[in-house]
Amino acid sequence: MGKLPDRIIAIFAEIGQAVYFLGEVLACVTRGRIRWTQVLRQIYEQGAQSLVIVALTALASGMVLALQGYVALARFGAKEYVSSLVALSLTRELGPVFTALIFSGKAGGRIAAELGTMSVNDQILGTRAMGVDPVEFLIVPRLLACCAVVPLLTVIAELVGISGGYLIGVTQAHIPAGFYISQTIKSVTYVDFFSGLIKVVFFGLIIGWTCCYQGYRTSGGSLGVGRYTTQAVAYSYIFVILANAGLTKLILSVWG
Repeated sequence: MGKLPDRIIAIFAEIGQAVYFLGEVLACVTRGRIRWTQVLRQIYEQGAQSLVIVALTALASGMVLALQGYVALARFGAKEYVSSLVALSLTRELGPVFTALIFSGKAGGRIAAELGTMSVNDQILGTRAMGVDPVEFLIVPRLLACCAVVPLLTVIAELVGISGGYLIGVTQAHIPAGFYISQTIKSVTYVDFFSGLIKVVFFGLIIGWTCCYQGYRTSGGSLGVGRYTTQAVAYSYIFVILANAGLTKLILSVWG
């Protein structure tokens, strides 16, 4: 029985440390202690690392949505609404969530592994010994890059996914190309687009925070790097899915 209270206390202590860690990062940002060269470098590295797999996933998702939508809607004589189904599904939900999950596995895992390797090799302590704040030098650029890259990748994923749906809609459903494009433009309003975009900004923050924190606190040598990297990716998945549920409810309550 004594182990359960200890476990609960440890969980709350862990949450407190993570919040304090985020507070340190935000303090650097609000004070203008941002190394923009490092931020741009991280944006390039994280974006280039994730772009291809995000685009391929979005293309396949758009094509599958169009195929399944065509089969279902054709039963009711409404195959012309395939374009609306694909566009709204991608912009509101699938594009943001798929992009965030893929980014967590690719770039998020890399961030945790990099920082974890630095931590177990005492490079972070060495940075502090040289008079450089490791949070400012290592964490802030990576977290800001996550907040910038995930929305950019999401927009690309949505465009690629809609293009995949267009290919299926025109070639398989035999919907006129001009009609498909016009229906797509009419069906997606600014609320649909920006509701998804708002969510991915939070997703980027969650991924950057989780992966940087897990990497920063890594211990236990090479085995610890693997364990904390796995935790970072797993926690990012869980937090993104939970945040998506909460943000979707909030956005629908405000915008409908």
